[in-house]
Parts: sequence; C-alpha cells; structure tokens
Amino acid sequence: KLSLPKQDGDTESLIEESCARPVKDLAGFANSCSLHGINHIFVSGRLGIRQTLWALAFVASLALFLYQAAKCAISYLEHPHVTALNEEASPEMVFPAVTICNINRFRFSALTDADIYHLANLTGLPPKNKDGHRPTDLEYPAPDMQDIFNRTGHQLEEMLMSCNFSGQNCSVDDFSVVYTRYGKCYTFNGNKNTSRKTKQGGMGNGLEVMLDIQQDEYLPIWRETNETSLEAGIRVQIHSQDEPPYIHQLGFGVSPGFQTFVSCQEQRLTYLPQPWGNCRSTSEQMIPGYDKYSVSACRLHCETREVVRECNCRMVHMPGTADICPPSKIKCVDKALALLQKSTGDTCPCEIPCNLTRYGKELSMVKIPSKGSARYLSRKYDKTEDYIRDNFLVLDIFFEALNYETIEQKKAYDVAGLLGDIGGQMGLFIGASILTILEILDYIYEVRLILFFKHSISVPQPLVMPPPVHLE
Repeated sequence: KLSLPKQDGDTESLIEESCARPVKDLAGFANSCSLHGINHIFVSGRLGIRQTLWALAFVASLALFLYQAAKCAISYLEHPHVTALNEEASPEMVFPAVTICNINRFRFSALTDADIYHLANLTGLPPKNKDGHRPTDLEYPAPDMQDIFNRTGHQLEEMLMSCNFSGQNCSVDDFSVVYTRYGKCYTFNGNKNTSRKTKQGGMGNGLEVMLDIQQDEYLPIWRETNETSLEAGIRVQIHSQDEPPYIHQLGFGVSPGFQTFVSCQEQRLTYLPQPWGNCRSTSEQMIPGYDKYSVSACRLHCETREVVRECNCRMVHMPGTADICPPSKIKCVDKALALLQKSTGDTCPCEIPCNLTRYGKELSMVKIPSKGSARYLSRKYDKTEDYIRDNFLVLDIFFEALNYETIEQKKAYDVAGLLGDIGGQMGLFIGASILTILEILDYIYEVRLILFFKHSISVPQPLVMPPPVHLE
C-alpha cells in the first residue's frame, strides 16, 4: 500500500495562515474610532429606535458641517480683502517733488516772426507786422519745437523772486527743467538720490517761493484754439520722486495776488495683486523710459504710443526717440489724444502699483500784498503796486506733521483661516479631526486589502501531483 508523504500543509492552508489578519468589523471600528456618534449607531444586534435616532442626529450634523464647510470654501475662493489704516510718526521725512508750470506756455516778446508763423495753429495769433507774412517768410526753416519751448517759455530765473526751504535760501539751481503739456516747467526736489528731508512739520518748515507770473508776457487771444488758456497763474503738482509729473490732470491752480498755504500729509498705500486685488506687481516689466512703474508713466506711455501710431511723431513732453511733432501735426495729435480719452480702459490698462506714495492736500490762502507791504515790495522789486497785485504770488508747501498714513490691503481670508474654520465646524458638529479622517481611510484600506486576498484564495489552484515513489 502506497502512502504519499505528508506535506506540511497544502497550498490553501499556507495562504490562509500567512495572509489572514485580524480585521475589525464595522461595530468594532465604530467603538474604536474617534468620530463622535457612530459607536451608538453601529452596534451588534438588531437595529433599534435608539440606533435610528442616533443615525438621524449624525446625518443632520454631517449635513450641517458640509454646508458650513462649503460656505467657508466659497468665501475663500472669492478672495476677499480688508483695508487697514494706521498712522506712524517719523523723526524726519523725505520732502515730495514739487512741479511748477506757468499756465502761459509762450512769452509773447520772445516769439519771432518765424515762431508766430509756425505756431499759428497753437496760438491763433496773426503776424506781428501789418502786411502779413512776406513771401520770403515762407522759406522759414522747419521749426524745432523743443527749442521753441525752451527759448520762449517762462524762465525761472525771471519768475522766481525768492525761495526758502526749511529756513535756508534756495535758488534756480535747486530746480530742474521738465516738459509737460504746459511747455517748459520746473521741478523742485525731483532727484530721489539727493532728495531733501524735513525734520519738523508746520508752516515755515517746507518750501516757500514767491513767483512773478509775468502777465504782460501772456499771449493775446485773437481766436480760441484747443491750446488757448484763459487763466492766469501757475499749475502745481506735488508728487513722489518715482513718478513723472502729469500736471494737466493732477495739478492744482494757484492765483496771483494770494499767498497759498498747502498742508500735506504723506500716504503710503499697499495694494494686493491678483486674485485679491488689481495692482501691478513690481516684478512685472517696467515701462520704457522710466525707472519705476507709476500710473502717470503708464498714461504718458499710452499717449506716446497712440500719437506715434497716428501721427508718426511725439510731443515734446512725451518719452521716446521718435521725432517731435511739428505744429502742422497738432490737429492730428489732438485727434489721437481725444480718441484715446474716449476709449475704454482696455486700450490703455494702467493698473495701480502695489506700493504707492501720494500726498493729501489742504489748501488755504490770504490776500497779498497788504496795504502796508505793497509800497515796500514795489521799491524792493522795482515794480508798480498794481503790477505786484496782478502778478505776484506766494506758495508755501509744508507737512502738517511728521507722520504718515499707511493704508494697506490685507487678505481677509487665507488658507490658515479656512482650515481653522473647517476644523472648528468639524469639531462642533461631528467631533472629528484630521486624525479621524486618517482612521477612516485606514479602515477602508484594510477592508479592501482583505477583500483582495479572499478573492485570490477563492480562485482554484491547479493540482500538482507529487513525484512517483519507487520501492526497492
């Protein structure tokens, strides 16, 4: 009788012994899980009323948690922001740049016959002589607009009667020439590398200038053009050293016959980039011709691009290397700028920079000269009293106090706030945490693993016959 040698165990028993692992049933998992409530629902035995009520309470709590979590997620995806306002003191502050322009662009006495001939479209002036332009006048050389603006504009050395900054005298050398829509203008403290600082607030601790606007040099008005000005005085813009003057839109007027006090307060604004805000990050490409991005630089760049595209030239105050527009193309320039102004922001999107410095202003004024000072000023500057009343003005710009406002946009809801709110809702309604979720995932993994091994064991294995045994 042949007997096969006993094996240590067949294939099925070996697999069962090596792969079988103790697994908790659902009731056991519910009792050991940190999720609140489920240990009262999944119990051994028949489902009763108590388990049903606990199940309803758990489902209601879970629904409330999911609703609140969805609201938190939607609020986060809206990227809300809040604005924080603060005021900080400083022992000293950088004084802003001050740009001054005479509203009259050309001095009448400085215009030659050739200038009047070329500038007819801008000034509307007839020829100086009664006979009109002679045939030889038609051979005038092509006009150099930058030379005309520089030569015929009001000269600061003639306008500036006195200058004082923080108790120290200043002069024409402390101003730099800049060109704007008003022609030749002058900027005080425009170089950020050598910017002046003030160590005390209040009147007398800033810039004080006395100017003669020279109304006798104003152009007579024969007919109105787009460039005709009916006012007398100066335009002033107080701005940061990092931005060019945009005085025809952002400046304010100062009248002769008055001393104008301008009390300033520096405001440092911080905006958020996308998606919380709409500011332009400093890491983005800069505007050609400017060291730092600003809204004024962006607008000037857009105006330049539009004028160059329509007229193949640029105005004197515009940056770039294109040729300067002659007076014959002024109508083309006016048309291009008018179309740009009427267009939507898509043509020239000038976002606010993420970091911006601006100056709040409060203006007040008093009449000058007084009756007692009129005669003194008349003798000092060798002018008549009526001339001083019609032409002289005093501009006094100072900090109200040595402090500045910080206006900062902040994220109202960040990732930490989202997780904190969801965690609070989770703990309030279902008593769960991140570790609870890991417990559930671990249980699901174990169940899937056991089901996989049971499926593998249930597959019939091929019968392997032992080798024949030969008896001797």
